[in-house]
Amino acid sequence: MIDTLERLLAEGMETEVLEFKTAERTFQADKLGKYFSALSNEANLANKSCAWLIFGVNDDRGIVGTQITDQTLNEYKREIANSTSPTSNFIKIYRVDVKDKQVLMFQIPPASKGVLTSWKSHYYGRDGESLGALNIEELERIIRQNIAFDWSAKTIDNATIEDLSAEAIVLAREQFLTKNPNLATEINLWNNAKFLDKSKVTIKGKITNTAILLLGEPESEHFINPAVAKITWILKDKDNLEKDYEHFSCPLLANIDNVYAKIRNLKYRYLPEETLFPEQTNQFDPYIIREALNNCIAHQDYTLGGKINVVEREDGILTFINSGGFIPESIEKVLEVDAPETCYRNPFLADAMVGLGMIDTIGSGIKKMFKLQEDKFFPLPIYNLGDNKVKVKIIGKVLDVNYARRLAQSKNDLTLQEIILLDKVAKHLPLLNTEVKVLRRKKLIEGRKPNFHISSFIAESTGGKSVYIKHKGIDNDYCQKMILDFLKKFKNGRRQDFEEMLLDKLPDVLNKQQKRNKVRNNLQSLKKQKLIEPYGKLWKMSKPKS
Repeated sequence: MIDTLERLLAEGMETEVLEFKTAERTFQADKLGKYFSALSNEANLANKSCAWLIFGVNDDRGIVGTQITDQTLNEYKREIANSTSPTSNFIKIYRVDVKDKQVLMFQIPPASKGVLTSWKSHYYGRDGESLGALNIEELERIIRQNIAFDWSAKTIDNATIEDLSAEAIVLAREQFLTKNPNLATEINLWNNAKFLDKSKVTIKGKITNTAILLLGEPESEHFINPAVAKITWILKDKDNLEKDYEHFSCPLLANIDNVYAKIRNLKYRYLPEETLFPEQTNQFDPYIIREALNNCIAHQDYTLGGKINVVEREDGILTFINSGGFIPESIEKVLEVDAPETCYRNPFLADAMVGLGMIDTIGSGIKKMFKLQEDKFFPLPIYNLGDNKVKVKIIGKVLDVNYARRLAQSKNDLTLQEIILLDKVAKHLPLLNTEVKVLRRKKLIEGRKPNFHISSFIAESTGGKSVYIKHKGIDNDYCQKMILDFLKKFKNGRRQDFEEMLLDKLPDVLNKQQKRNKVRNNLQSLKKQKLIEPYGKLWKMSKPKS
């Protein structure tokens, strides 16, 4: 390591992948995280095996030493692990003695191919010696690394058509014919080798990674190692404890039906007083299940060696998880742009799946998922795009404050964006100030941040007045009137008495502690008005002044 340090010192100047810091006694963890992100991203762009951050060296490349302790280094490691995405850390930290002075050498890994290293959700880079935000050109260059190399089109020299499932090929023919009925006569004349080429599963008779994924025999999975062709279905109870599971390997074309069959798509019965609802419906629309599952297969980053997970919870929640970043960057972009995505991670695989009727490329699949949930008055799909994974959560039931579904079918002129924002209110998710302004401008929400609820305007237009009152709760004036009436009748009362009387009448959007705080605040308000007084732990009506 002394040789490595001398080599780095000899380079004469800092570069995008090399930084020296004095750091004699300490160094800010947040700044260290920014350097970690920047050096990691730059190492990727420079095609380096690592980057270096050196403590104990001044600007003149003189060894000054550092007194940073092992305990502090462990704290640095925890910070890096907690605040980088995808979760990362130093390859190693070396403590080197040079002329009775200690130098710390932080070896930083390059960002993974196609995946940016972020620090607290921001991407950093280097411009020479300067630290700053990663520029757009470099950001896009990293994102498109996986696209430039199409793993799904790679051919396998020692694999043959015998390594594919005969049953899966028959199913592929049926689905290809359904997609292309005008080719019915020709398809019947094609042998299997020609059909596989025509359906873009193989390339000039050579078996591809796509062919193994979709049509391979289970034992042929080894051809794509370290990638895996695997979908795992997991059943959990409402407390998130695992109750059952099953693994499904290739051929994925055939096993999609088997995964679908494992999902207990129960009937959901609407509340009887909600007369606008049909009596019952499936918790999960079959189209949504298949679309989400096929999207996982099409967009999985197989170079990461992960499997696809389908997690079913008994309380009506279904989650689909695949490895790899979300190439369109945000779900809002997909919903707003009325056109298909121009770039795919696995274009060869995507083309094959289109030909076999598994997915389409007109950009409407995700929009249709949102529309189907909206039509059933169920919460909209929830996309979580962190940790270099795509997680899609589908909720197969009505939430307590979910008026957005009914309003979407009324004659009120709501945009999809406004429906999405109302859905966030229904899920008690935080709103940005700009989003609050949009909803307030149309009188769609009431309440104070962060405890918003659907407005009375919505409740009136949907017939949900009683549920609206439940979520709005009683106001402060009525709350204080109830406290005064209690004291007039019973002479005194403890705070616990008032909580028992009021908690279930306060807004449902408040949690228990917030409700207790509201009771306390109303007691203090009455005290300031000199209407009540504390006597130890008791409250009594104030004595009238003589």
